[in-house]
Amino acid sequence: MTKTWFVTGTSRGLGRAFVEAALARGDRVAAAARDTSTLDDLVAAHGDALLPLGLDVTDRDAVHAGVRRAHERFGRLDVVVNNAGYAQVGAVEELTEQEVRDQLETNVFGALWVVQAALPYLREQRGGHIVQMSSAAGLLAMPLGAAYHVSKWSLEALNESLAQEVAEFGIKVTIVEPGGYATRGGKNPDPLDNGHVSAPDPAYDGLRRRLAEFTRDQPAGDPAAAAQALLTLVDAENPPLRVLFGQGFHGLLQKVYADRLRTWADWQDLSARAQGLPVPAPGSEPVAGGVTTRG
Repeated sequence: MTKTWFVTGTSRGLGRAFVEAALARGDRVAAAARDTSTLDDLVAAHGDALLPLGLDVTDRDAVHAGVRRAHERFGRLDVVVNNAGYAQVGAVEELTEQEVRDQLETNVFGALWVVQAALPYLREQRGGHIVQMSSAAGLLAMPLGAAYHVSKWSLEALNESLAQEVAEFGIKVTIVEPGGYATRGGKNPDPLDNGHVSAPDPAYDGLRRRLAEFTRDQPAGDPAAAAQALLTLVDAENPPLRVLFGQGFHGLLQKVYADRLRTWADWQDLSARAQGLPVPAPGSEPVAGGVTTRG
């Protein structure tokens, strides 16, 4: 069955690949980009199946107008992909207030405006699929990425809440967490050369070198392959709430989550005292209400 898509951040990279894949299989797409001239070749190839929308996701009124225009053009919305975003790179000490606010305006508020604009249409038609492009950076944190991590961790929470709120309307929500993708010249984008880097403090030069080395060592995924995976995802009867795109971070994520669980367990005595509860006996497990059960 033909689907109608609304996708943000479509001028290049993964967003562009998503649009190409959806159009290639006969779907209809409203493609939002700051510069719609980047979509001219797709308009020429696919005609009325593509609606290019000049859109800055930080403009709430413009987002609502764009979603409304897409619905008026196609009559429904089946897949809404929040893809627009960028990464601000800088140590916490280096970040300016404006840099952090700009990061959140695009990555968090922009996604929120799209969801709020689309939900009335999805609720009315009793169905649809909201796909939030997050990142492995939404599941762990690394140095020099605090602003970006804040935005992606926020999106993880926002969409987890959203999924529970809209399930009764037949609306599905999936958070996609990509690793590195070859979106520039067949390589992973260099985080230190992306146009959004804070003024450097020499105290953190060593971290910058190590970050660049780590990024170069990560496997660079194929955006076209990610687009095909997304098609499978939106066609699934029961899609997951979360899914990783790429395996580069899988091992690291396993370690991060194991470390968190171990730390909470190691410090559960202090946790109990902080709530004024009896210290759990060795081998016991806390349950709801502060009662413990002997393992």
